[in-house]
Amino acid sequence: MSLNTLWFILITVLFIGFFFLEGFDYGVGMLLPFLGKTDEERRAIINTIGPVWDGNEVWLITAGGASFAAFPHFYATLFSGFYLALVLMLLGLILRGVSFEFRSKVESPGWRSLWDWVIFATGLLIALLWGVAVGNLMRGIPIKDDMNYYGGLLPLLNPFSILNGLVFVFLFAMHGANFLSLKTTDPIMSRAKETAMKLWIPTVVLTVLLVVWAFFGTDQFEGTAAWLAILAALIAAVALLLAGWFGKQDRYGWAFIMGALTIVFATVMAFAGMYPNLIKSTLNPGWSLTIYNASSSPYTLKVMTIVAFLLVPIVLIYQAWTYWIFKERISPKGKLEY
Repeated sequence: MSLNTLWFILITVLFIGFFFLEGFDYGVGMLLPFLGKTDEERRAIINTIGPVWDGNEVWLITAGGASFAAFPHFYATLFSGFYLALVLMLLGLILRGVSFEFRSKVESPGWRSLWDWVIFATGLLIALLWGVAVGNLMRGIPIKDDMNYYGGLLPLLNPFSILNGLVFVFLFAMHGANFLSLKTTDPIMSRAKETAMKLWIPTVVLTVLLVVWAFFGTDQFEGTAAWLAILAALIAAVALLLAGWFGKQDRYGWAFIMGALTIVFATVMAFAGMYPNLIKSTLNPGWSLTIYNASSSPYTLKVMTIVAFLLVPIVLIYQAWTYWIFKERISPKGKLEY
């Protein structure tokens, strides 16, 4: 295996971790105004992700840093071409972080309600924009031989990418509901279980539409690793169906695991379908950015590989320890920090 392929896999793993962990964060935020009927209940919901949400975002920072170091041309084209969308996402991330910290600083119902809706709106916006971004990477964008994107924000908002954004929104919301069913007590837990089942049906419908469109309308399942993309899509589909089945059996631990596997293998499907491309050119396949023409030097990749294999296990152990420390259920009647 070449170092170029290895770093493509490592970046895929980083995005898997990000979508899995931040997925339920965004989902919890989207459900906050609806599942929390009182201020104490909403505080309890926020406290389920309060100690971990910022640590989960480290996966995104690491993925961005790894992309910059391993594939600088990909990083430059992506961040310049998706500039406006990424600025909106950044503003959403900033407002979301501010909301968690500012919400309970003032004991005013209006003040707290305002920040609750900001948490909802930013979670929805960020999930939608990530879906749109991944949809465009799967579909391809107009880049020329100078590695520059020729378009704007509106061409990125095409029907396929918007559908992918809606899949992200509903899948993350369902993931968040399953997470809350494991991290809260009644009455929030019961509402979360009911909401997860309500979200499951539209999630399945939208996901089926997306996969069918990707199969017939894109070359997502025609690349070098098409077999892996197809296999991952099948596993994700089975996991999504099982998430609903376990939910109906009131086995929400397994429902959460199946929802997580859906996100994991859906991400594998997206990246495997692109390989060895990083960004497909819709103008000319020869102008696509690949893991070879967009990569750093072999020496850079070698040094990065050594550093990654030394430090990544430490980060994983620390984050696992964090989740172990904060594993208890949160009750509206308990001590609430946020």
